[in-house]
Amino acid sequence: MKKFLVLFLTVILVLSFAASCKKKAKEVPPPPPQAQEQPKVEKVEEPAIKEPVLTEEEIFMKKTLEEINQEKPLAMIHFDYDKYNIRPDAVPVLEANASWLKKFPTVKILVEGHCDERGTEEYNLALGEKRAKSTMDYLVSLGISADRIRIISYGKSQPLDPGHDETAWAKNRRAQFLIIGK
Repeated sequence: MKKFLVLFLTVILVLSFAASCKKKAKEVPPPPPQAQEQPKVEKVEEPAIKEPVLTEEEIFMKKTLEEINQEKPLAMIHFDYDKYNIRPDAVPVLEANASWLKKFPTVKILVEGHCDERGTEEYNLALGEKRAKSTMDYLVSLGISADRIRIISYGKSQPLDPGHDETAWAKNRRAQFLIIGK
């Protein structure tokens, strides 16, 4: 009986070992999914987000006074020697300046009167003031409110051209504009 039991256990071990060593059946990977036709999705273009279009006045209001003055929207005018009357060549310049001022009715300006180096400081300060005043009066005659305009005279203290000849002096006899408020 012992022999029978040993033999039985041996057979069971051999069969267990054989069963465990048996090659595993290869797992067959599932077939790839059949290529289904993808439904064609038409690209829908999103409406482009447009930047808001600013008006000329809105663009103007976003700028600083310094930026506006650097652009020089108002052109200067020149005067004859020892004179403060508006020359014929200054008329279209002042008309263009008045047109720009009408476009921006809240703008306030400073008209600066300048002279060349000839004459005394007192004389040139008085002449520069007359030049600034005649420029202001002409703008007022074109419909610009006088309360939007201030004047100042710099006499000969701020030459545009430091030269000492007629060409330099002609450049220095001027009225120029500075925007001081919007």
